[in-house]
Amino acid sequence: MAEKKSKDKAKAPAVQAGPKVPPRLQVRYRDEVVPALQQEFSYPNPMMIPRLGKIVVNMGIGKAVENKARIEAATKELGMITGQRPVVTKARKSIATFKLREGYPIGAAVTLRGAKMWEFLDRLVSLAIPRFRDFRGLPAKFDGRGNFTLGLSEQSVFPEIQLDKVEFVQGMNITFVTTAKTDQEGIALLRRLGMPFQR
Repeated sequence: MAEKKSKDKAKAPAVQAGPKVPPRLQVRYRDEVVPALQQEFSYPNPMMIPRLGKIVVNMGIGKAVENKARIEAATKELGMITGQRPVVTKARKSIATFKLREGYPIGAAVTLRGAKMWEFLDRLVSLAIPRFRDFRGLPAKFDGRGNFTLGLSEQSVFPEIQLDKVEFVQGMNITFVTTAKTDQEGIALLRRLGMPFQR
């Protein structure tokens, strides 16, 4: 009987996966953003056109010292938001004032690249940011090297998070690391990708 089953498995045709469709924002970057930036900044070499390198999503959980359940809840929710398993960050040194010991878990972080990065950015600009209360645009405060960090006060702006299942309100920082040489180029890149900066 087992022999017959194994023969049937051998005869079953292999399921062929269709061609992978690149994320919508990645296609937009290639087809619309690259030519627009080339025209705006007159780059002599196409390799000089700024691109998004990675997105780092970081949750600092200071209250994890008092309640270990906060780390578990944060890593679970961060995984749901980003679609990738978070890395737990640990304290580098002991600080007696905060009752913190070296090696103690104090946060969670995810670094997104490739398709997951583009999909996360798409969900952020089209679904999460429009849910901000009294939203009037993001302040375009860059770091001087074309990188931008967005601070969120709570995780519930993401549609993946069900409000009735949230145990702890948790903020996060989202850092967009670009290859832009200046803030002006970084703003132009992210604005054309849909980031709603203040005018």
